[in-house]
Amino acid sequence: MHEHRRTPRRRGTVAALIGAGALLASALVAGAGQFTPSPTEVEPVADTETAQQSAPWLTGYWHNFDNGSNVLTLGEVPSEYNLVAVSFADNHPSLDGGITFNLASAELDGYTDQAFRDDIAAVQAEGRKVILSVGGELGHVSVTNATQARNFADTAFALMQDYGFDGIDIDLEHGIDAQYMSSALRDLSSQAGSDLILTMAPQTIDFQSPDREYPKLAMEISDILTIVNMQYYNSGTMLGCDDQVYSQGTADFVAALACIQLEMGLSPDQVGLGLPATPSAAGGGHMAPTEIVRALDCLESGTNCGSFSPETPYGPIGGVMTWSVNWDSTNGYAFAETISARLGSGPGEPTDEPTDEPTEDPVDCDAPAWASGSVYTAGDTVSHEGTVYRAKWWTRGEEPGTTGQWGVWETVGAC
Repeated sequence: MHEHRRTPRRRGTVAALIGAGALLASALVAGAGQFTPSPTEVEPVADTETAQQSAPWLTGYWHNFDNGSNVLTLGEVPSEYNLVAVSFADNHPSLDGGITFNLASAELDGYTDQAFRDDIAAVQAEGRKVILSVGGELGHVSVTNATQARNFADTAFALMQDYGFDGIDIDLEHGIDAQYMSSALRDLSSQAGSDLILTMAPQTIDFQSPDREYPKLAMEISDILTIVNMQYYNSGTMLGCDDQVYSQGTADFVAALACIQLEMGLSPDQVGLGLPATPSAAGGGHMAPTEIVRALDCLESGTNCGSFSPETPYGPIGGVMTWSVNWDSTNGYAFAETISARLGSGPGEPTDEPTDEPTEDPVDCDAPAWASGSVYTAGDTVSHEGTVYRAKWWTRGEEPGTTGQWGVWETVGAC
């Protein structure tokens, strides 16, 4: 689940950004509910590349709000992120199903509309892409009939013309209609052309059955779809493609669930792995970047797998997504640096197999009993059913002894 704007919590350590005041772009409504861009609107930045690039995408969401992480300008997004998703679009005030965008200058320390536009152009001048995300935790855009579909397509294209966005991300978490959203996105594609970038960020539950709307949408627009960045977090346990149950926050979980999309017919370059950048970025499912690398290795080359292993490795997949650039900045961009290096180099050599055998560290038999509602961070020890476990990263609600060899809990020893 991608969080949306909340009541601001000031950071106190983030440097003030330049500029003041907001210049909000206003839409012109013409005719019978049709959205027509004004003659002065700027055309999207030209690019000779097609939307489907040869290198993997490292997608990062950028906050158009202050939620207590770091406030950043778009120009401060590190170059490792070659696809930046601006979160989020707003509902259009008059066109049903349509979208608009309002820069939250007041929350972004006076970041101006013109500075934002200039930063889009600067990011694109480096060969990177900027798209507008629709939805998030609180975003409710309804596209369930022909009128709404047309309004969505027209307003999305107008925003692309106005700001220079390269495409649209569908992050609707409260239900979609595959038929009409497909119609809207095909309409948008016909207007924007072959360079259009279309991405999706469904939740894991959305792909647990092929008759759900997100899988149907993905297959209906597979010829114009850039990548599906599944949110492998805030989901608890889920079924993998082998019908086995996996716990979030593990390489097995990510690989076994990504396998669902790969087996349903999406090409490997249309499959992306979405993970939180830090423990604070999600309620559960955070993984150390090195564990994400294991999941990539397993899917692409069949190496470094845990209990799940694909029958046949899939080769290079589309990339990795994170919520979010802002959260990654609070950790020195460790997510971007580790994952971009891996995406650029391909699968590594197999690493030493993990073990559940007791470590050489002394066993603290006085470790507190594990509690399902408590939060544990890396290095915390707990006792559970006669065994002491150590957390490898942030976790809550994942029972020690059940997360597998790649999971959050490693065995310290018996008591």
